[in-house]
Amino acid sequence: MPRHEQLSDGVELYLGDCLEIVPGIDVADIAVIGDPPYGMKANTNSKRFSGGQSARIRRTKDSGRDDRFIEGDNEPFDPAPWLAFNEVVLWGANHYAGKLPVGTTLIWLKKYLAQYGSFLSDAEIGWQKGGHGVYALHAPDSPGRRAIEAGARNPRGAPTAHPAQKPIALMAWCINRTKGRRILDPYMGSGTTGVAAIQLGRKFTGIEKDPKYFDTACRRIEREVEQPRLEVPLDANAHKAGLCGSAYENDR
Repeated sequence: MPRHEQLSDGVELYLGDCLEIVPGIDVADIAVIGDPPYGMKANTNSKRFSGGQSARIRRTKDSGRDDRFIEGDNEPFDPAPWLAFNEVVLWGANHYAGKLPVGTTLIWLKKYLAQYGSFLSDAEIGWQKGGHGVYALHAPDSPGRRAIEAGARNPRGAPTAHPAQKPIALMAWCINRTKGRRILDPYMGSGTTGVAAIQLGRKFTGIEKDPKYFDTACRRIEREVEQPRLEVPLDANAHKAGLCGSAYENDR
């Protein structure tokens, strides 16, 4: 039996293989939103980065981490198990585009304008089932932002939660583009999608294969569950309201 954590009536987390767990759970009224392993054999050794020319962010020699990896990233990703769901958002779509049907293209612009073209990718690409449009969200990324969202009080030198950690604002934008009352993230990582789902009043099911990241996700999501908040009924049209940077509109 996979490890199962029920953090509230509407929030449950599983440790294990999503392809083995999903057939045994209720998938009614669900939207799949995930950031799967892309199959790109990503180099997660951040000791190779200098921090650039800025003295404020320049790294010292051998700073960074080389003790993390992304489960499943050494094999090509197959999105087929998720394509039958009514609502689906998957990130890293450019790495397996040939396996996807025509749909909506989502673009995460992850740098400040002055940084474009300077270091690693300027953006990441997602695929949403249905439609034909192209939509973008500008949500600049940084190790400090990731550390704060992981729970650090002082971001300077604090660890991030995951080498591919996404901003809460990005995952909230994705959620706001769907109508499902429950969000399923089959590649939960450090739990960012779960945090965003709770903030938006959705139920959440998360699945993660790596025990270390699963424990991190449990801590982050449990902390969010315990936050006091107003009980506001979920409006079926809330995804059109522009919350958390959403720019949802019907494809033309």
